[in-house]
Amino acid sequence: MKIETIKSPGGIEAWLVEEHAVPILALRFAFDGGSAQDPVGKEGTANFLTQMLVEGAGDLTSTAFQERVKDIALRIGFRAGKDALFGNIEVLTESRAEAAALLRLALMEPRFDAESVERTRQRLKVGIARAAREPDKVAAAEWEAVAFAGHPYARPAGGTLQSVDAIMADDMEFYRRRVLAKRTLKVTAVGDITPQELGQLLDEIFGGLPDDTQLPTLGAVGVLPAGRRSIIEMDVPQSVAVFGMTALARKDPDYMASVVLNFIGGGGSFSSRLMEEVRVKRGLTYGVSTAIMPLRCASILKGSVATRNHLIGTSLEVIGAEFAKMAAGDIGEDEVAKAKSAIIGSYPLAFDASAKIADQLLSLRLDGFGPEYVANRNAMVAAVTLADVKRVAAQLLRPENLIVTVVGKPSLGAEHVAPQASASAA
Repeated sequence: MKIETIKSPGGIEAWLVEEHAVPILALRFAFDGGSAQDPVGKEGTANFLTQMLVEGAGDLTSTAFQERVKDIALRIGFRAGKDALFGNIEVLTESRAEAAALLRLALMEPRFDAESVERTRQRLKVGIARAAREPDKVAAAEWEAVAFAGHPYARPAGGTLQSVDAIMADDMEFYRRRVLAKRTLKVTAVGDITPQELGQLLDEIFGGLPDDTQLPTLGAVGVLPAGRRSIIEMDVPQSVAVFGMTALARKDPDYMASVVLNFIGGGGSFSSRLMEEVRVKRGLTYGVSTAIMPLRCASILKGSVATRNHLIGTSLEVIGAEFAKMAAGDIGEDEVAKAKSAIIGSYPLAFDASAKIADQLLSLRLDGFGPEYVANRNAMVAAVTLADVKRVAAQLLRPENLIVTVVGKPSLGAEHVAPQASASAA
């Protein structure tokens, strides 16, 4: 796979993988911003905006815009992460020019018609109310509120019933003008297009955006509050627990060692330690897993487990004990070898479709890596040693640092007990 770095006549940079066997283009892009830039009291603004960008633009009403999208078989979408606002299109080569025109309109001239705004607002509120009844979503939101207390990451990305009600069209337009700028734009493209054609397309879509943005810089979260356990009581037969702790930053020299460690501990599906100890040996749960989530202002190792209310405490004790064993050096050479083999062997699966390739490359751009990372990545995994993994385990997997949130009617103690979850707290 050849990754080219191209620059449009207007100075917009992109990564391109040409693939002319199939007449399709997959385009991915992101702007710095995301839900972390939502105004206080109007949480959910970024998410609301991403829904409105396909609700009509320029001279096209919502219905007319959607009809044009359908007519050319265009896939178009937007979403808000914590640190960035994302967009994507997938389109046949023959409809590429019209797709570019529709995307430009969506970014530059969204309509924010009153009827569309209110219809979207009600849909978002239904989603918030539904999420407040789902233990896994409530547990995840509470975990972030505790772990990231005092930082924008702690606030609900989708907003609350109250904050979504407070968001007006002017708020979304103000956010759009602050966030959508060429300086922070990252673009990747995969498919049936040449560098020259992509350069022209980039200027057509993004050339009218302002050069710079006025976003405030967010500080690092710092040390997460260690050893917190909280409960949100909910009348359900099964409790859900989310647990986690600080992890290594994406560019930390030991990051790959932490990836191997996570695979051994809880990220390796049925081959992981936690699955073996919690499910296979004790039958406490159907599944338990962990993942590393490197964000711009923090990096976390986060996991979840769900089981009957009276067994959740035991499940958490087993998880903590397994972390303690690994931190003490109870990791075998064979475990490291198997984890590395699986991680290396699965990497090509992330590049087996144009859209997946574009997603992977955009993620690398946002993390600050160059195109050479793809070719070098598996060698970095292969270079991880048992000593590296043990050193990282001793640094990270300290059970006393676990932040745990439980939703349900668990039989365990807690430092504080939150009231019954409500839609406004989701």
